[in-house]
Amino acid sequence: MPSALGSVLLGAALLVGPASTPAGGQTALTAPKPQAPRFKPLPAPSLNFYGSPGLIDMPSAEMLPDGQFATTYSWFGGQSRYNLTFQATPWLSASFRYNGIKTNGAQIAGFDTYYDRGFDVRARLWREGRYRPAVTIGLQDFAGTGIYASEYIVATKRFATPPLGGRGQGGQLKVTAGLGWGRLGSHGSIGSISGNRPAFVPGDTGGELSYDQWFRGDVAPFAGIEWQANDRWGFKAEYSSDAYALETGAPNVFERKSSFNFGAEYRLSPRTRLGAYYLYGSEFGITAQIQLNPKDPPQPMAVPAPVPVAPRSAWATEERHWSRDWAQSRKARTTLRDALAEALKQEGLILEAITLPAGGSSAELRYRNTRYRSQTQAVGRAARAMARLLPPSVETLKIVPMRGGLALSQVVLRRSDLEALEFDADATEALWAVTAVQEAPALAQDALVSEELYPAFTTSFSPYTAPSYFDPALPFRLDIGVDLKASYAPAPGWRIAGAIRQRFWGNVADGRPSNSVLPRVRTDQREYAQFGTTLENLYVARQWRMGQDLYARSTAGLFESMFGGVSGELLWKPVSSRLALGIEANYVVQRDYDQRFSFRDYKTFTGHASAYYQLDNGYHVQIDAGRYLAGDYGATFSLDREFANGWRVGGFFTLTDVSSEDFGEGSFDKGFRISIPLDWLLGKPGRNRFNTVVRPTQRDGGQRVEVPGRLYEQVREGHRNRLNSQRARIWE
Repeated sequence: MPSALGSVLLGAALLVGPASTPAGGQTALTAPKPQAPRFKPLPAPSLNFYGSPGLIDMPSAEMLPDGQFATTYSWFGGQSRYNLTFQATPWLSASFRYNGIKTNGAQIAGFDTYYDRGFDVRARLWREGRYRPAVTIGLQDFAGTGIYASEYIVATKRFATPPLGGRGQGGQLKVTAGLGWGRLGSHGSIGSISGNRPAFVPGDTGGELSYDQWFRGDVAPFAGIEWQANDRWGFKAEYSSDAYALETGAPNVFERKSSFNFGAEYRLSPRTRLGAYYLYGSEFGITAQIQLNPKDPPQPMAVPAPVPVAPRSAWATEERHWSRDWAQSRKARTTLRDALAEALKQEGLILEAITLPAGGSSAELRYRNTRYRSQTQAVGRAARAMARLLPPSVETLKIVPMRGGLALSQVVLRRSDLEALEFDADATEALWAVTAVQEAPALAQDALVSEELYPAFTTSFSPYTAPSYFDPALPFRLDIGVDLKASYAPAPGWRIAGAIRQRFWGNVADGRPSNSVLPRVRTDQREYAQFGTTLENLYVARQWRMGQDLYARSTAGLFESMFGGVSGELLWKPVSSRLALGIEANYVVQRDYDQRFSFRDYKTFTGHASAYYQLDNGYHVQIDAGRYLAGDYGATFSLDREFANGWRVGGFFTLTDVSSEDFGEGSFDKGFRISIPLDWLLGKPGRNRFNTVVRPTQRDGGQRVEVPGRLYEQVREGHRNRLNSQRARIWE
C-alpha cells in the first residue's frame, strides 16, 4: 500500500536572465543570476506509538500529506500496537488500532493477553503560520472499549536548524505542547472539567460513542521536542501525561519510574522508518513505520506509447474530394471492421461492433476494454485507431465503451479536432471542451458486429487468500490456496460463471465458535473453513438496458460461499448526473458448510434501496437502506475517496433495529475497506485490483449477501464524471 512522500520543496531555482539589447544597438548578455541551492524535501511527519503524527507516546499537531496511508507497529512494556492511519483530507485523519496488553496473570476480562480494537480521529483547527503554531484536536479510542480513550488539543511549531557540521541541508526542530483528558490526563493533572470520568470496564463490548465523556475529568499537560537533523535521522524527547495505571498494576509488566521518554529514529527509505526508545525510566521500545501515498507509485507506469494521430492531407479534408463509395459496399465496410478490430487488439481493446452510415461522414465504434483501468485512456486509443484507418470522409467519431453487454455512454469528438490538437500546449482541455459525453443509443440495425465474440469461454487460475481478523486467541488467521474460475458468455449481457476453490493451508478452521444470538449468517466462518475443496460460486446472470438511464440485472445460483438464491436489481443513472438510485431484491438460502450443492434450513428475503452520489475531489457517498441477512432492518452509510490512479479508501457503518446487546461485541457493524489497482504496484496497465475489507468484529447484524456483478461500479465507469476526472489520459 502506497507511498509516504508528501514533502514540501524547500528551495527553488532562479531562472537565468534573458538576453537584452541596449539602446545603442549593441547586444549584451545579462550575467546568469546565482541559483538558490536545491534541497531535498524533508520527510513526512513521523508517527507515535498510536500510529498518528506525534512524538513517542504523545500526539503532535502535524498532519500527514493528503491521501497518505501509514501502517505502524510499536512495542514496549509488554504492549504491542498495530496501527493503520489514513489522511482522508488535508485537515482530517483517521486511525484504526489493534493492540495486545500482557498482564502476566493479572487477567483483564479473562485474558492473560488482552486484545483490543480502537478508532482515532484528528482534525486540524488551523495551519501553522509564521508566528502561530498548528493546532489539532483529537479523539483517541472513541469507538472501542475505551481502554485507551482520551481526548487532546495540541499545538506544534517548527523551526529551521543549521546543517550538521555546517555542511549540507539543514534540519527542523519541532516543539509540541498540549492538554489531554482520559488516558492523556491521568498523570500530572492540573485540574478537572465536569467532575469525574468513568474508568475503563474490563469485558465491555465497546463500539458505542461515549460522547458524554469527551473532554471530561482530569486534564493534564504534555510536551516534547523533535529534532529532524537531516532527511535520515530524527531525535525525540517528551513529557508524558499517561499514568499507565492499568498496565503498571499487573505484576512484572513494567514500572513507571519517570514521565520522560527519549528516542531516535532512522528513515531507512522514503517509505520506511525505524525507531528505538527509552521509556518511562524503565523500558525499551521499538517501532516500525511504513508510509505510502496513492499519488506516488512504487514505480512509474510503463505503457507503450500510443500510435500518433495520422492527420489527413489538406487535399483529403476538402469535402469535394471525398469518396463515399466505400460506405455503400458491405465488403469495404467489413474490411474496415476487420482492420480496425486488429488495430484495437494491439491496444488491448476488443471491437464489439462498428456502424458506418451510408452518408460516410461518421462512424460509431463499440469496444470492450480489457487492458486499461481508465476508460478515458481506452477512448483515446480507440479514437487514434479510427483516425488512422477510416476513410477521409469520416469526420465524426462516436466511441461507445461496453461492459458486460451494457453500452455505458457515447463519446463524440471530431476527427479534425483530434488531428489539430495532438501537440497543442493545452491539448487535454482543448479537446475535452469540444468532446461530448452522452447516453449511448441502441445498436443500429446495420451495425457490423464482430463475428468472433460470442459464444465466449474464458478460464483463469490464480492464488487466493482468505483472512480472519481479531480472534482473541489469535488475532490474525489466514487460509491460502488457489481458485479455478471459468465463465461462458453465450450472447451479449449473458454470463454463466463459477469458481472451484482448493485450500492448501490455513488456520481459519481453528477460530472461535460463534456465540451469536442472531441467525448465524456470517459468524459461522470457521465451520465453512473446515473443507479443502469447495465450490465458491456458480451462477447465471443477465444485465441489460431497460430504457433511458435505466439498467437492470438478474442473477440466479450460488452467489458466494455462504448463500445462494435469486437476485434482481434496477439502477437509474443518467450519463451526466452525479446521482444514482438503485433497488435490489434477493431471496437467499444458506449453503451447507461443505459448499457443494446442498443447503441449510435458513431462508430469508433481503433487499435494499440505494442512493449513490459523487462529490468533488473523488469522494463518494452511498446509503443503503433495507432488510439484512439476519432479518434486521436498517441502513448502511459509506464514504469512500477515490484517487485519479484508482486507489480507493473508505469506511462504513450500519445501524439496524438489533440492540447492542443482541449484536454483541462491537455494538454495531462498521469497518473500512481498501482497493488498490495492481497496475499501481506493477507499473504495467491492467484492470485487476486487490480488495480488502476489515471489520473490528465480524458479527451477524447488518450483513448483506455478496452478489456478483452489481451494476453501479460497472455503469459509472463510462459516465461523464468518471471520464472527466481522467480526461488527461485521453492522450496517453
